[in-house]
Amino acid sequence: MRLRGIFGGIISRSDELVAESTPREWKLGANCLGSPATLSGGTMISYKAFRTALAFVGVTTAGGFAGGSAMAQGTAVDPASLAARFGALESVRQLSLSPSGDKIAYIAPRPQGGAVIMVVDLAGDGQPKAILAQRAGTQNLRWCAWPTETRLICSNYTVVGTGSDNVAMSRLIVLNADGSNPRQLTADGGSNTIGAVLGGGGDIVDWNVPGKPDSILLSRYYLPEVTIGSNAKREVNGFGVEEVDTRTLLRHNVERPAFEAVQYLSDGSGNVRVMGVQPRDPDGEQRGHLNYSYRAPGSREWHSLSRVRLDDTGMGEGFEPLAVDATKNVVYGVDSLNGFKALYSISLDGEGTRTLVLAKDGVDVDDVVQIGRDRRVVGATYAGERREYAFFDPELKSLGAGLSRALPGQPLVGFIGASADANKLLLLASSDVDPGTFYRFDKTTKALAPLLPVRNELSGIAMGQMRAITFPAADGTMIPGYLTLPPGSEGRNLPAIVMPHGGPASRDEWGFDWLVQYFAVRGYAVLQPNYRGSAGLGSEWYRQNGFQSWRTAIGDVDDAGRWLLKQGIAAPGKLAIVGWSYGGYAALQGAALDPDLYKAAVAVAPVTDLARLKNDVGQLGRDFIGSGPHISEGSPAQNAERIKIPVLLFHGDHDANVDIAQSRVMRDKLKAAGKDVTLVEFPGLDHQLFDASARTRVLADSDAFIRKALGL
Repeated sequence: MRLRGIFGGIISRSDELVAESTPREWKLGANCLGSPATLSGGTMISYKAFRTALAFVGVTTAGGFAGGSAMAQGTAVDPASLAARFGALESVRQLSLSPSGDKIAYIAPRPQGGAVIMVVDLAGDGQPKAILAQRAGTQNLRWCAWPTETRLICSNYTVVGTGSDNVAMSRLIVLNADGSNPRQLTADGGSNTIGAVLGGGGDIVDWNVPGKPDSILLSRYYLPEVTIGSNAKREVNGFGVEEVDTRTLLRHNVERPAFEAVQYLSDGSGNVRVMGVQPRDPDGEQRGHLNYSYRAPGSREWHSLSRVRLDDTGMGEGFEPLAVDATKNVVYGVDSLNGFKALYSISLDGEGTRTLVLAKDGVDVDDVVQIGRDRRVVGATYAGERREYAFFDPELKSLGAGLSRALPGQPLVGFIGASADANKLLLLASSDVDPGTFYRFDKTTKALAPLLPVRNELSGIAMGQMRAITFPAADGTMIPGYLTLPPGSEGRNLPAIVMPHGGPASRDEWGFDWLVQYFAVRGYAVLQPNYRGSAGLGSEWYRQNGFQSWRTAIGDVDDAGRWLLKQGIAAPGKLAIVGWSYGGYAALQGAALDPDLYKAAVAVAPVTDLARLKNDVGQLGRDFIGSGPHISEGSPAQNAERIKIPVLLFHGDHDANVDIAQSRVMRDKLKAAGKDVTLVEFPGLDHQLFDASARTRVLADSDAFIRKALGL
């Protein structure tokens, strides 16, 4: 387990029946039936338009779908329109397949803001129907999935509070596939509850409860209750699991809540088999280790499985369970092998037989691949120069490789859903120059049918190819990264941008990135360094994370800029740095570390003062940041006088990851030092700035700002 992101690495109901063209509006915490949604032609893509399937014999196409290759033939687009098209939210935010495989549900943006849930009957008329709408505001529908053929579960996310008290929270709702009978699925405390649950709305622990097709297993935070005027008190308190009927909403507890429990894994057959517990100190702070326990089949007794220690850098040491395979009676998880995470299985029969399943030189195996309602483990995945999938299932291994070869541009193909019988698969094919297209593959007929593009607004725009490179750091260490050049460019004497990733416990991967591609299309070379401190490349590369070992991490970032100049890719005096979250921190600290390297810095939602950040997080976060001279030396706000270049800051005032005060103090420190600085604040938006108009402004303003600073 790692501390991801900045310690996170981002709806009411009406009982009236309404027509399909008048979707209900749903808002967390209030009853409001809104006005009908008006969908634009660009938002909803008719399945009929893609009705002709690509027939497969083995895995060869009888025809081609130009969803990705259309982008290879672009025409000039004016800057304002380009910023709006790249700043637009995905046409399809998320898509899911019903148990029969004959229906899909997806979330799309509304032209006036907000989102709408669409349902398509692929076996019927193939026309998208809007079933539930959400007004523009501080809430976001994140995903929907099918517990049954006629019901949907969707997750709604928002941020509550203000300033440093911002807290991210989510709630699950359930509704019929025609939009009727929307109800909240997450169990909130009643009027007698002591306290409130402000965090997650529960995780689906199991979609498959044998003999109960309407039921799921759902995790829940239980709170103590007291009856006013009575001594009666319910002491139940902690994290547990309940069985919930998604049709009637009747629920009962199946896993008694434990105060220190943080995770449950089921076996895909309605049985909770693994529990993770994170002990707390007397002040309620979580300690730096997790204890995992397991159950044998048919037993309610817990047995010790593993212990994971979280060190002060955020790196976990020990077996971290990921998924249970009921058929094999094993649990899959990752553990260290020669400094890298490898995938193991451990038998749950009492013997604890441990087997190495997959290890890759130079990179961490970071997850398993699961499909079907029983979440069957069919493979594992890791990121080298590109994301790779190692399938244990021979059929899927052959299918994945064949589809990638057959589709235009040989994209990455991910299996993201399946029908209950696993005969119909939901796929996403994408690449560096193609945001992606969703497909449905029928294993019985060997037919592949394109469904919807991820970003319809970007159709027809030529993109820049993303190439894996390495460059030398000052100490000679070769740093991996990705270089994206403008479409058609030979890569000489260009305006260039160094773009460090967020995290810091993260990494950049090969694939489509709307921020990178916008700047590439605008004529910039963009280099994304996977500096030391990045995750996924082993414990030695991770070092003491990007804060405690900031000199190494930021030194690597600045060395990326020097390499661009030395190679002649960046024209002299035409180098800028742009970053988001920790990447924004790196942009500012990089400008302070070498004041003469860049000509402009853009930072979105950045950390700027490590001492302030320590005050906003719990003990594990404080341990992660550490103590010592790096707190002041590694804080851009405390070294503002060293920055010589103009700085542009963006931040949402509902950011629950990084308090907007971090940007405000940076602005104030730079102004006090007589520097050129601008801060753009976005009311009501969080860390991801999940709003088309806000993202459009970030792109347009950043481009204009950099061009002015570079003299373009």
